Amino acid sequence: MDSSSVFTTLLLFFLLNLAAGLVVATAEECQFQAIFNFGDSNSDTGGLSAVFGQAPPPHGMSFFGGPAGRYCDGRLIVDFIAEGLGLPYVSGYLDSVGSDFTHGANFATAGSTVRPQNTTLRQSGFSPISLDVQWNEFYDFHQRSQVVRNHSGIYRKLLPKNGYLKKKLLPKAEYFSNGLYTFDIGQNDLTAGYFSNMTTDEVIANVPDIVTQLTKIVKWIYGLGGRNFWLHNTGPVGCLPYVLERIPVIASRVDEVGCATPFNDVAQVFNSQLKDAVVQLRKDLPLAAITYVDIYKLKYALFHEGKKHGFKQAIRNCCGHGGKYNFNLNMGCGGSKTIKGKKVVAKPCDDPSTYVVWDGVHFTQAANKFIYDQIVGGAFSDPPVPLKMACHRKN
Repeated sequence: MDSSSVFTTLLLFFLLNLAAGLVVATAEECQFQAIFNFGDSNSDTGGLSAVFGQAPPPHGMSFFGGPAGRYCDGRLIVDFIAEGLGLPYVSGYLDSVGSDFTHGANFATAGSTVRPQNTTLRQSGFSPISLDVQWNEFYDFHQRSQVVRNHSGIYRKLLPKNGYLKKKLLPKAEYFSNGLYTFDIGQNDLTAGYFSNMTTDEVIANVPDIVTQLTKIVKWIYGLGGRNFWLHNTGPVGCLPYVLERIPVIASRVDEVGCATPFNDVAQVFNSQLKDAVVQLRKDLPLAAITYVDIYKLKYALFHEGKKHGFKQAIRNCCGHGGKYNFNLNMGCGGSKTIKGKKVVAKPCDDPSTYVVWDGVHFTQAANKFIYDQIVGGAFSDPPVPLKMACHRKN
């Protein structure tokens, strides 16, 4: 190829990429009218609390002033996503008190897994509302919400000055197609394997099926008209006290800040396979805009560079009692026990905003806000699109 041909080829390449960049730059922001969330305690806004009892004080103390169905001192990442999109917080689908589903619903429950677990919540701590059940809830909600909107008068509210105003409390039909479908689930499938005495190799052997089950739900939602998907990968579970306390590892498998590398390695295997599956989903679902978000990298940074980001404590809990991590397997945040005739309470720290970990399992509001602030612009996404542009498919 002579020099003029090379120049022509490079010029064409430059112009094509410039044109592609202009398309992205000039595309309008997405008008997401609803959020439909699927997940576990990382995004549960009241599901488990509605079924098995409210998450007790001091949960919610930093923002809601008390329990609000979240296993956190305040807001979760999904709450900040809602704020960023100008939408109300997403009500838990199972919560019948004070819920408004006009702009979506949250099907997540704390302890949920992708694959059903053959145990009860009280036996294992894992929710019976696995992802397939969340799908069933969504399917029913998708159908029945429109029946109620179109044929029921119970959602009419009499306003003295304006007469009858339809206060639907349920999403419009078009919100199911232009809404954002968010997923944050998979962590519990990995820890469930370890807690049932599986080896690392056995847990890894389950990963392909976990990913397959997750992507199957995405396809089913797409079949009902869903088009915009925002998928979080899973975090470094080997840095969380509830794993470190329950499954000790030898010193050589613990990194410089105290995280157990085998568990983090398994999380990375899951994330790698999930990312590959997302690539395939884009081929299988030609009208879908699917964003893969690298939550792992940010959570890992908080544990390893927390002070750089304004956190004084990384692995050690804010809310708990006793031990190396201020964590007790038999007494969760807000719980109490009588020890040697004295009542002991698992209390919160004075300033949760300086801690990464809230209760040994979940992150503080401050950590969730830090993560949201990093992901909202698209820097940790594939493709690297901002949250408000996540309806635009980028091949």
